[in-house]
Amino acid sequence: MRFTKSLWILTIVFAVAGMGYAQSKSGLGGIKGKVRVEDGRPNGVTVVLRKGEREISHVTTDKNGEFIIDGLPPGVYGLTFRKPGLSIGTIENVEVKAGKIRTLGDRLVLTIDEGSIAFIRGSVFNGDGRSVPNAAVELAKVNEDGSAKKIDGRLTTETGSFVFRLPPEPAKYRLTLKSKTSEPVSKDVEIDGAAVYRVALSSKPVSKP
Repeated sequence: MRFTKSLWILTIVFAVAGMGYAQSKSGLGGIKGKVRVEDGRPNGVTVVLRKGEREISHVTTDKNGEFIIDGLPPGVYGLTFRKPGLSIGTIENVEVKAGKIRTLGDRLVLTIDEGSIAFIRGSVFNGDGRSVPNAAVELAKVNEDGSAKKIDGRLTTETGSFVFRLPPEPAKYRLTLKSKTSEPVSKDVEIDGAAVYRVALSSKPVSKP
């Protein structure tokens, strides 16, 4: 009889503890949202959760730019968004309520941080010095052994211009102008940091036999 009574008491204790745990869990909230970027992919953006100026935790956006931070006590938080090559974004005064997931939607758009990107900006001209629109320009990275691997390509605009955005790490790139009416023209560009590198390519008519 005494054993049965003790078992009953333990059952009540565990039940009360379980109710307390459930209430504790239900008292927590969270934040979710979606990050968009001006150019590039929205994955890999670090989302830092702050309480005032103190960083509490962080997560990373998925391939769609989505994130969720749960298990948060009710309160007011701030968020900081970081990814190399993009401007730093912030959202302040995000209130989290007990048992609720605060949805931020996709209102945050991270723009290109031109101070941390290397730009190759160029123009294509013909033999008369006029701009050449819709000209194909290929970009290749030059390896240490001298070989080159194509990594991107562009068609020039109506004014004959083009631009490539690249990481600022030191590297050599090769620009090649390709056209059915002109001979291939190449020019190498050395990147040694975040800056704008300007190039002019002049097309040469195909030599007649």
